[in-house]
Amino acid sequence: MSKHGKVLVAMSGGIDSTVTAMMLHEEGYEVVGITMKTWDYANSGGSKKETGCCSLDSINDAREVAVNMGFHHFIIDIRDEFGDYVIDNFVEEYMAGRTPNPCVLCNTHIKWNALLKRADALDCAFIATGHYARIGEHDGRKFISRSADDHKDQSYVLWGLSQECLDRSRFPLGPYTKPEVRQMAADFGYEALSKKAESYEICFVPDNDYRGFLKRRVDGLEASLVGGNFINTNGELLGQHQGYPFYTVGQRKGLGLAFGQPMYVTEIQPDTNTVVLGTVDELVRNGMSVYKVNSMKYAQIPDGLEAVTKIRYKDRGALSRLTNNNGKVEVEFYANVKGVAPGQSAVFYEGDDVVGGGIIHSSVLNNN
Repeated sequence: MSKHGKVLVAMSGGIDSTVTAMMLHEEGYEVVGITMKTWDYANSGGSKKETGCCSLDSINDAREVAVNMGFHHFIIDIRDEFGDYVIDNFVEEYMAGRTPNPCVLCNTHIKWNALLKRADALDCAFIATGHYARIGEHDGRKFISRSADDHKDQSYVLWGLSQECLDRSRFPLGPYTKPEVRQMAADFGYEALSKKAESYEICFVPDNDYRGFLKRRVDGLEASLVGGNFINTNGELLGQHQGYPFYTVGQRKGLGLAFGQPMYVTEIQPDTNTVVLGTVDELVRNGMSVYKVNSMKYAQIPDGLEAVTKIRYKDRGALSRLTNNNGKVEVEFYANVKGVAPGQSAVFYEGDDVVGGGIIHSSVLNNN
């Protein structure tokens, strides 16, 4: 009989999920390991050798840990679910002139749903992952909070989790730093694993070439869009580009033209295959509109709440005021921010606590 109940652990074969499973096993949980096959690298058409969470080596690594620790391990195929939702959305967002965050979408709509479904089938009360995050509680509601490791903190990508998901989730690595987790792996006898390199790529774009991925997924894309216009914020023609989906707001490098001063993508206009360029001063925004909002800490985002808003994973965040507007949240930044990209996630923090988050719909120009 287990001490704390039965927990389904998502195991990728990497150091974080492996240590998660070993920690819970040592704590007295009845651990069941599960590895999700989300993507075939052969289908990506990229040039990089198969690596990462979906590779055969990673699956075998996860299974080996389970065998050594004496708990059950299953492999589930969710390629159809993943492809239909995450990859189709990825392509559709770029074709709409937006910059998607597939990891957020995968966590919210694919991985947790798949885990909960299998947890129920295997009679597991809890699910656990190797994310660097913590779970807090306020007035009976669960919410995500930052981890102890500022560099590895993954609270940003978990803003979309529902109360049901949070109620059953466990994040054992939240109180620890990455070096501490590496040491734990070594202490458990997995010296080689403790030195295993990390992957920061999108799992279905293993060569990090999202432009090449789009070209392979959308027939005739490059030929149909080449020759679009670069214009400045006054509408003046600056040159030709290779197609609007191949650029993102805030981009400076890879424009293919010399301007005598740094120029950035400030806006993408898909209807006319136009990319607007501006100086760093023209890139700044003092507000934005966020939709598809998920409120965590409160039943709804408090109107007028002062929060730190992050607009990308590695963003430090900016102090802002939040206003509810018919299901959307209007964000007013107290100091101008650069690179507000429609399609990316906006996550609202009170201290270390995630109040909620959503998808950036549009930005507000700085008129100061």
